[in-house]
Parts: sequence; C-alpha cells; structure tokens
Amino acid sequence: MASIPRHLTGDKAATNEFIDKFDPAFPECDGKTHSLKGVLWSGDHVFDGVPETIKLLRSRGKRTVFVTNNSTKSRADYVKKLHGAGIPCDVDDIFGSAYSSAVYIARILKLPRGKNKVFVIGEAGIEQELASEGVPYIGGTDPNLRRDITPADFQGIADGSLMDPEVGAVLCGLDFHINYLKLAHGLHYLRRGAIFLATNIDSTLPMHHNIFLGAGSVMIPVANASGQKPLELGKPSQAMMDAIEGRFQLDRSKTCMVGDRLNTDIKFGVDGMLGGTLHVETGVDKREDWQKEDAIAVPLYYVDKLSDLYDAA
Repeated sequence: MASIPRHLTGDKAATNEFIDKFDPAFPECDGKTHSLKGVLWSGDHVFDGVPETIKLLRSRGKRTVFVTNNSTKSRADYVKKLHGAGIPCDVDDIFGSAYSSAVYIARILKLPRGKNKVFVIGEAGIEQELASEGVPYIGGTDPNLRRDITPADFQGIADGSLMDPEVGAVLCGLDFHINYLKLAHGLHYLRRGAIFLATNIDSTLPMHHNIFLGAGSVMIPVANASGQKPLELGKPSQAMMDAIEGRFQLDRSKTCMVGDRLNTDIKFGVDGMLGGTLHVETGVDKREDWQKEDAIAVPLYYVDKLSDLYDAA
C-alpha cells in the first residue's frame, strides 16, 4: 500500500527536510491557461512567489530543470518565457519533449547512415531542437505540405517518387497545420520501414478555460492506419527520463519531480523511481484524484501552491 503523501504547506520543519533531501528538481512548466492552472503560471500570469521559490531552491544548491511536454516551443522559446516571468535561466535548464526527442534520436537511437532523416509532423520547436542535435529532417513547417492533397500526390506517394529514401523515422508532435497530405506521408514512411516516434501522447491541450486537441490526438490517424504504436519520448515515458539522466548525469535517488498532473508528471517520477514526487494543487489534478483507489499515481509530498516551499523555508 502506498504511503500517505506528506503535506508540506505551513510545515517549516518538513519543508526544510524536503528541500535538503534532494539535489536536482524537475518543475513541470507546461503552460496551462486561466482556470486550468499549472505549477509556475496560468497563461501569462506567474503565480505569486514562484520566482522567489526558484531563487530559494537555487540558493540552497538545488539544480532546477524545467520539464515540459509542449513540443511546439524550443528550449530557447522557453528561456524567453521564463526570463519574462522573472525566472533567470538558460537553455541547459530546459528539457522539453522536442529536445528529448532530438537527444533520443541523435544519441540513443542513432539512425543508420543513409536512413538518418526524420519526417516531422509538428511545429518549429521540433525542427529547432533536431537541428541543435545535428539531426536532418524534412516535413514540419515546410510550406509545400501545408495544402490540400492532389491526385498527383496520391500517385507520387504510392509509387515512392515523392518519398525521400533517406527518411528513417517519423516524429509526431502537436501540429497546428495538420492535414491529409502530411498524414499520408507519415503513413507511407512507416510502411517503408521508418521508426514511429511521438514527442508525447497528451490527448488534450488546455487553453482558454477549455481543452483542444493535443499531440496524442494528432498522431492517432497515423497510428490507426499503420497499426503501429509510437515510442513516446515525453512524460511519462521513461525514454524521456533516460534522456534526462544521460544529459545531466543525475542521481535518481536525490531527484524530485514537481508537477500538477498525475498521469504525466507524478507518474513520470514514480515510474522513474525518483527519490521524490511533489504534487502542486494549483493545476489540473487535486488531492482527491490521488486519494482514489484507482489513482494512476500517488505523490510522496504535496503543497497547496509551489510558493508554500518559500513561505515555510
């Protein structure tokens, strides 16, 4: 039976014990908007005390790495957003699913020469991170693919004349310009032996008091048509944890995952056998969610809001 999560809010002794126990911390930083709040901010509004909390953790020798499943933004994009939120950082402090995918492809998967290109279904964030790791790619934001499919496209995809023979993987993320032409290319690269990868399989994207299609929903047509399930490279996939561990040489027993979602953030830390998981109540899931008998994951600690660490330290 899982232990009862320890409530740190207002408990000075427990909070300081918690901070001293861990070295790196992984705050989840996916941007939820308005009522669908996250850990650091809600839309463009930074929660009170968050910059001070991050500063406190760093002053006590803790490395903070911001982990996100959002594949539409690159690490450089997040650096700008965090600086704007009053949280100084650099690209080495960010680990997104787009970067995780690039690291996995370049350093772990290592596609063979002659089949080392990636066909991207996604936005510029993926392209920027693949480029940062020296991974060649096609597709993505290519304007030639942002149009209706034609009879000539059907013929060229079917006979292979429009297919790049050097593509060895199909990487699917959130794509705001998804269409039949891109999906058809993705399917037929898989039929020609390409490896199927997904930046993450989040089914929804919280926006403006509601939800919209996420990366996991975008890739469903290709998965359904091909009969293949992609290798997931974002939270809670342990492929992402392996990539993080390789990048930062972390000690899992001294690492804590901080997040608001049980099925991604907390499960990511639990499955990765990290030393700690901290659930923050300002986001999607609440304590009643992990109190259920069939809860997908249960944290070791929880706070009402992230700045409670600062207030009680």
